[in-house]
Amino acid sequence: MLFPTASLAQQVVVNLDGDYPRLKDNAEAFIGDVDGRSSDNLRRYAPTAVGQVREALKALGYYRPNVDWRVEEGNDEELARLILEIEPGEPVRVMSRVVQIKGAAASDPEFTDALPEAPAKGDVLDHGAYAALRDTIQARARRRGYFDGQFTTRSLEVDPEAGTAAITLAFDSGDRYRLGKVTFKEGHYFESRLLHQFVTFDPGTPYHADEIAQLSRDLSNSGYFSGVDIDASPSSAVDGEIPVTVALVQRDRRSVSAGVGFSTDVGPRFRGTWREHWINPMGHSRGAETELSVPRQNLSTWYELPLDPPMTDLIRLTAGYQREDIENVESELFTLGQQWQHELDSGWLQVLSLRWEGERFNIGNDEKGTSSLLLPGAGYSKIHANSALDPSRGYRLQFDVTGSHRAVLSDVDILHVNALAKGLFTLAGKHRFLARGQFGAVATNRFEDVPPSLRFFAGGDQSVRGYGYETLSPENDNGVPVGGRYLMVGAVEYQYQFADKWRVALFADHGNAVNDLFDPLATGAGIGLRWISPVGPLRLDIAKGLNPEFGGDWRLHFSMGPEL
Repeated sequence: MLFPTASLAQQVVVNLDGDYPRLKDNAEAFIGDVDGRSSDNLRRYAPTAVGQVREALKALGYYRPNVDWRVEEGNDEELARLILEIEPGEPVRVMSRVVQIKGAAASDPEFTDALPEAPAKGDVLDHGAYAALRDTIQARARRRGYFDGQFTTRSLEVDPEAGTAAITLAFDSGDRYRLGKVTFKEGHYFESRLLHQFVTFDPGTPYHADEIAQLSRDLSNSGYFSGVDIDASPSSAVDGEIPVTVALVQRDRRSVSAGVGFSTDVGPRFRGTWREHWINPMGHSRGAETELSVPRQNLSTWYELPLDPPMTDLIRLTAGYQREDIENVESELFTLGQQWQHELDSGWLQVLSLRWEGERFNIGNDEKGTSSLLLPGAGYSKIHANSALDPSRGYRLQFDVTGSHRAVLSDVDILHVNALAKGLFTLAGKHRFLARGQFGAVATNRFEDVPPSLRFFAGGDQSVRGYGYETLSPENDNGVPVGGRYLMVGAVEYQYQFADKWRVALFADHGNAVNDLFDPLATGAGIGLRWISPVGPLRLDIAKGLNPEFGGDWRLHFSMGPEL
C-alpha cells in the first residue's frame, strides 16, 4: 500500500511503500525546495534526487532502498513534477554495542552513568543517535575537565548485505584537570576579600564547567558589574591545575527605574526605584523605592551590607512609611528595622529580623488607636522551580513568625504566625495543575490593640477571588471589616495551554479571615486567561463569589507575576 505525501518542494513528490514518517521527513529535508524547473530539467535532476534520497534513508539505517522515478509533464496550469517511488527495504540493525571508558573517568560515576541508551543492540541503526552518543562522551570530557581524553577506538562497522552494524567506542580520558587559584585583574575597585567570597571552590577542586559558569553568574548577579570575563583555559594549566583569571567591568554606580501597573486589588499604581549599587570597596549598597496607588502609598529606604557568601547572605537596614485606606480601614505605618539573611545548608533561606512599628489607625470611625511595637521575628522560605518567570513545575514554602511583649517597648503582647505553600506541576506539556494554601494566626491578650497591619483580611486577586480586596473578615456592629485572628485560604487551579504563550484556566478558591477556626468560609470559582509575557504571566480572571452573605458576586480580577 502506498502513502503519498507531497514534499515541501513544489515539483517533487515522495511516495513511500509503507508508513515511515521519519524516512519521509528526512528525504524531503535532503531534497529541499525544487521549483521553476522544466520537465527536461527535472529528468537531468532526477539522479541527484535519487542520491539524496538514498543518503537520507541511509542516515536512518535503510541502506538498500529501491528508488524509481518518473516525470509527469506539466501544462498551462500545473508545473511538471518529479515522482519518486521508494521501497525502503530491510533496515540495518545494531548487532553489538561496546562502550568502554578508560582512565580516571572510569571511576567517575557522573561521567559513566546515564550515557545515551540509543543506539542499543537490536535497534535500527540511526547515524544521528550514534553521533549523539559519541558527542556526549566528548562533551562530558570537556565539561568535567578530562581535556586530554580521546577515542582510542571509534568504529561503526556496517554490513549492508547482512543488515548488521557493530558499534565500538573506547575512550581514554586521561587524568582530570583541577581548578587553580582565582585571580582578579586590577581595576575592579572592590576589596579583594569581597570578590573572593564569590568563589565557591578551593584550589585543587576537580574541574567542572559548572563551577566557572556559577562564578560568572554570581558576579553578574551581584549588581556590581556590567561585564564579567573568566579565563580558565586548559592550555594555561601547570601540572594539571588551571589558573582562573577574572576581568571585571564596573557597572554605573546609580540607576533609576520607574513603572506603572494595574491590578483589580489596588487599581492603577506607579512604582519608582532609586539604587546605588555600590557605595564603597566593601560592596555596601543602598536604595529607595515608592509605590503609589489610590488605596495605598508607601516609601521605603534600605542599606545593605554583604556577608559571606554575598550571593545569599546580607544585613539589611530599613526604614519606611505606608498609608492605606482600604474598605473603611485607614492606617499610617512607620517602620524601622534590621534583617539578617542567611541561606542554610538545606537550601532554606533564613531571615532573622528586629523592627519597630508605629501605627495610627482608624477602622470605620468606630475603632481608633495608635500602637508602638518592637517585633523580633524569624522567616524561613524555600523556592524550587525550573524557571524563574514561567516554571512548569516547582513549589514555594514560606513560614514567618513575629512577636512583641509589653515588657519590651510594646503596647500589647502579640504572637503572629503566617505560613504559605504553593505547588505546580505539568502533564504532557499542556496540562498545568496549581495549588495554594495559606494559614495565619495571631495570639494576643488584647485583640482590639492589635493594629490592622497585623490582623488578617482575605479576598482579592491573590486570595479568594469573587470577593473584594480585603473584604472578607469579621465585621463590627456597623458592618465594617475589622480583621480577624485567623486566616485560612486554599485554592486549586487547572490551566490548559491552547496556543503558544496562551493558557485558559479553571479555578476554585475557599477561605476567610475569622475569629474562630470553625467559622464559615467563603468560596469563589471561575475561569481565566493567561498570557505569558516577557516579564511573566498576566492573569485575567472572571470569578463568581458563591456566598452572597459575604459579599460574593461576579468580579473581574487582573494581576501579573510568577505563579510561585
